[in-house]
Amino acid sequence: MLAAALVATSSAQAQGVGGAALESKKPFAAFNASAERLRDSIVSKARSSVGTRYKLGGTKPGIGLDCSGLVRYAMGVLDVVLPRTAQGQAGAGAEVPRDVAALKPGDVLTFGRGSRISHVGIYVGDGKMIHASTSQRRVIETSITKRNPLIRQWKGVRRFVDTNSVRLRDSLLAMADSLR
Repeated sequence: MLAAALVATSSAQAQGVGGAALESKKPFAAFNASAERLRDSIVSKARSSVGTRYKLGGTKPGIGLDCSGLVRYAMGVLDVVLPRTAQGQAGAGAEVPRDVAALKPGDVLTFGRGSRISHVGIYVGDGKMIHASTSQRRVIETSITKRNPLIRQWKGVRRFVDTNSVRLRDSLLAMADSLR
């Protein structure tokens, strides 16, 4: 049924009034802009918690956050329900290569030793991330390109906003709007 809805949506978008074909020079520009807005929203929400005190198990910005609580809080703009722990969050979203050049704002960075993930943070762009630091005892923004012990433990990247998921959502919303 979902595939039929997407086909119907794309067919309806390809035809204008009276069945005339519509042309667009950049048909996916709206999808990319939508994904960028979602990423910016995640980053804004994460930045709003910079300075919040670190609290083990913390999930409320007014009281305290730990690393996974911060990620859950920031991802709330997507209405994504994430696992409570860093280990659980490391299995959510889409896996992305561990390459600074491939990172996009809003990506979740995972850290740990061996197969255990013990820390997560949110990439905000320009080689920086926001995370709940146990050593600083608060949420901070820090560089991921400078040498520090945490970066040596960088294990992977999880992405929750990509063009494909945004395209699917926008297609379904457009179809719903056309049914009104």
